[in-house]
Amino acid sequence: MFGTYFYNESMRRMTIGFGQIFNNIQIKRKDSSGNVVQSIRVPLAYAPKEKFLARLDQQASLEEREFAVTLPRMSFEISGIQYDASRKLTRVQKYKTVKSGIDGKVMNFNYVPVPYNVSYNLYSFTASAEAGLQIVEQILPFFQPDFTVTVNAIPELNIKRDIPIILNSVNYEDTYSGDFSQRRAVIYTLGFTAKTYLFGPASTQKVIKNVQSDAYTDTDQNNKAREVRIVITPDPTTADADDDFGFTTTISNYTDGKKYNTTTDSDE
Repeated sequence: MFGTYFYNESMRRMTIGFGQIFNNIQIKRKDSSGNVVQSIRVPLAYAPKEKFLARLDQQASLEEREFAVTLPRMSFEISGIQYDASRKLTRVQKYKTVKSGIDGKVMNFNYVPVPYNVSYNLYSFTASAEAGLQIVEQILPFFQPDFTVTVNAIPELNIKRDIPIILNSVNYEDTYSGDFSQRRAVIYTLGFTAKTYLFGPASTQKVIKNVQSDAYTDTDQNNKAREVRIVITPDPTTADADDDFGFTTTISNYTDGKKYNTTTDSDE
C-alpha cells in the first residue's frame, strides 16, 4: 500500500499534452497597407502569472534601459486537482499486457484508474490589445466548449486515453496605469479543466497454466474427502498468454477418502 514507490508520470504527460495545444500560437504585425511586416511565434512556458508580472515590474518605466521580459508571451500552470465521482468505474477491471521476463513471459497489469479533474490556467501577456485579441481568437474557436487530446498514459501497458479539455472562463486585465512612459501589459487568463485519470502502481504476475478445483458432497471440507477434481490446462500446454490457444478440461472421480493438501501439494 502506501510507501511503495511508483510514478506513472500521468500528471506530467497530461500537462505536456495541454501545453502542446498552445505551442504554435503566432501574431502578425502589418503596416498601413495591410502587408505583414513581422510574424512572431509566441513563447510558451510553464510558469505562474505572478512570475511574469514581477519581471515586468522590474522595468516599470520604458525610459530605463535595464533588461526586462519582452512581450508577447504565454504561460500556463496547474491551479487545482479535484476528484470526479461521476466518472468512477468498477475497480475489478484490469489493463493487461504480456512481456518477457527472467523466467519467461509474465503478465503486467494495472487496475482501472481514478478519475480526476485537473484545472489549468493559461495566461497571455501582450503589450497591445490587438496582439492579445490575435492570440485569443486562435484559441477560442476550437473549444465548443471542449477539445480532446490523446495522452499516452501508461506506455508500458500501451494505455492511451482521450482526454477532453473544457474551457471554463476567459478573463481580461489591463495593467496600464500612469503616463505614456510606463510599460503596459494586456493579460488574458483562460481557465480550463482536463478530465484525466490517475493510475495506481503496476503489478506483475506469472502466466497461470494449470487450474485445479476439488468438489465435495458436503460443505464440511475438514472432515469430508473430495469426490470430484476438475483440472483445466491450456491446449497446447506450451501456450503463453499472448498466444491463440484453447483449453483441456479433465474431470476425475475419487472414492479413496483423501483430500488435497495445499501445503504439500499432494493428496493425503
